[in-house]
Amino acid sequence: MNDFVSSFWSYWIATLALGGVVFCLILLFSQRVWLKREIDQVEDTGHVWDGDLTELNNPIPRWWTIMFILLCVVALGMFVLYPALGFGPGVTGYSSAREVRANQIELQERIAPIYARYAEMSFEDVAKDAEAREIGQRLFLNNCAQCHGSDARGAASFPNLADNDWIWGGEPEQIIHTITEGRHGMMPPWGSQLSPSEASDTAQYVRSLSGLAHDPMRIVAGKRHFDAFCVACHGADGTGNTALGAPNLTDNIWLHGSSEASIVQTILNGRENIMPPQKNLMTEDQIRLLAAWVWGLSNNDGNVVAAAN
Repeated sequence: MNDFVSSFWSYWIATLALGGVVFCLILLFSQRVWLKREIDQVEDTGHVWDGDLTELNNPIPRWWTIMFILLCVVALGMFVLYPALGFGPGVTGYSSAREVRANQIELQERIAPIYARYAEMSFEDVAKDAEAREIGQRLFLNNCAQCHGSDARGAASFPNLADNDWIWGGEPEQIIHTITEGRHGMMPPWGSQLSPSEASDTAQYVRSLSGLAHDPMRIVAGKRHFDAFCVACHGADGTGNTALGAPNLTDNIWLHGSSEASIVQTILNGRENIMPPQKNLMTEDQIRLLAAWVWGLSNNDGNVVAAAN
């Protein structure tokens, strides 16, 4: 089905492109006087202004007609040379994606010497280096701030990177992997297994794990549901599992909100968060400096956070 749709749109684009050129040529050649040097009699439109200003229906100038035909020929040539018809690479094999990639490679080669001095430094030393922090911050602002905020403190559904609470782990290797390969976090929906009232009891128990206000009469039933559906990912004590991207439910840090309504919605409908991979946008050296800057937000005694604000 997908191949059919793709082929249909390719042929549709080709039909419109070629049809437009052919239509213009037919329209032009349909004018019987289009190449005559002299006109025996110019048609009078009958419109007269100020008594002696008459509007005539003069033919298109010959030079304009020739130019128009040449432009149509150029258009047909473009269809042959470049992938302008919606399918095929054209004679030149040009690709805008390939051109962008070539520009990226050229840029990476030009900036490689800037990162060379950090290759032999330890991750911790890179995180403490003032120049490396500046580079890392700029990389963050260009690639990450759209989701995590310019201060890296996140927002609803986007993790705070400055609080030392890590869903997928805060070790240097884990942060580098997150940036490089991206993450796909998914909390499965339990709406088919739990009723809204049972999900509400579970939410009361989850709130109790981090010391939030809760109904002590309902947490017994809530714990029973938690043990049946949640411990596989979040653990028996609710402290989570970084290998699965299961958040710690005991630290009072909430990605989607801590209210009972928010937790119930999470339980019944599930959640899905995607961190896109950056390996095609940044080099390994850039990712390492970015990861060091992010790691330093919660491991450099607040110095990096101050630099970001």
